[in-house]
Amino acid sequence: MDLLSRVLSLIPVSGRLEVRCHFGAPWAIEQASAAVREIPYHVLLSGQAVLEHGEGPSEPLIAGDIVLFPTGDAHRLHDGSGRQPAALAERRDVSLVVMENEGAGASADILCGRFLIGAVPDRLLREHLPDRLVVRSAENGGVTSNGAGEAGASVCNTRLTRLIGLMREESVDEGPGSEALVNHLSAALFALTLRFASGSAQPPHGLLALAARPRLQPAISAMFEAPDKPWTLDQLAALCNMSRATFVRQFQDVIGRSATDMLTDIRMTLAGHKLVESNLGVAEIGEMVGYQSNAAFQRIFKRLIGVTPSRYRTLGGKVEAV
Repeated sequence: MDLLSRVLSLIPVSGRLEVRCHFGAPWAIEQASAAVREIPYHVLLSGQAVLEHGEGPSEPLIAGDIVLFPTGDAHRLHDGSGRQPAALAERRDVSLVVMENEGAGASADILCGRFLIGAVPDRLLREHLPDRLVVRSAENGGVTSNGAGEAGASVCNTRLTRLIGLMREESVDEGPGSEALVNHLSAALFALTLRFASGSAQPPHGLLALAARPRLQPAISAMFEAPDKPWTLDQLAALCNMSRATFVRQFQDVIGRSATDMLTDIRMTLAGHKLVESNLGVAEIGEMVGYQSNAAFQRIFKRLIGVTPSRYRTLGGKVEAV
């Protein structure tokens, strides 16, 4: 199983399309920080926009661009004119809120929604993705993250374009089952967007870049397949036919964190999944993910997840990220 499939099999992600915006300039979308386990996204169906996020430079967006915020940060999209946005009017269709204004300038059509993370520890997803990810599905598009330069186009852009087109059609011409269908399409958008990004010529720093490094794959596969083993950096390096120093450097360069941190996140994700989905004892689960000492497992789980394994199980995995 490839890295992306492994992660998505452990961390279920569903989608929810909520708002369709029909704007004429001047316009703006202001979005506050997302709730726990939510990743906001926007799809620019037509027109142009400017994205502002954090302290970094603004980024121009064109039709076909998809932007998502894995850490749920506050952000702003606008037409770039600098003028006071026109007043908004809101109406409700069968399954979507439609936001419109009376701006007389250049038009823009935008889909806004959320990806919802299931009740498992999400550090493996959030800690290894950029704060902001922009995927350009239009022809000759690419990928940017946190202001990085564009990458080469991928064959995925055709599939993304078709998927976005279907979401657009269902959001306009609502028929029986449209709400359920468009939410399923939204979930597919998450997986396909990450595939597009990981397969680009210059994938963003982190998990997506790691997916494109075949020399490091044996170590990643070993972490997922045998998390119970007491892996050392020397052993993981040997699996990749590298020296320890080369392995440590390449892993750190690609993902920005150590292989040991990655292994711990995999173990905590697997443990959280077992706590919610099985009746196995806490100590038994800890042993399954590589901790012979129940006390050590409980200590690390609480430090990273925020609650003890028993409390996590009682809450059904519904705890706030730490």
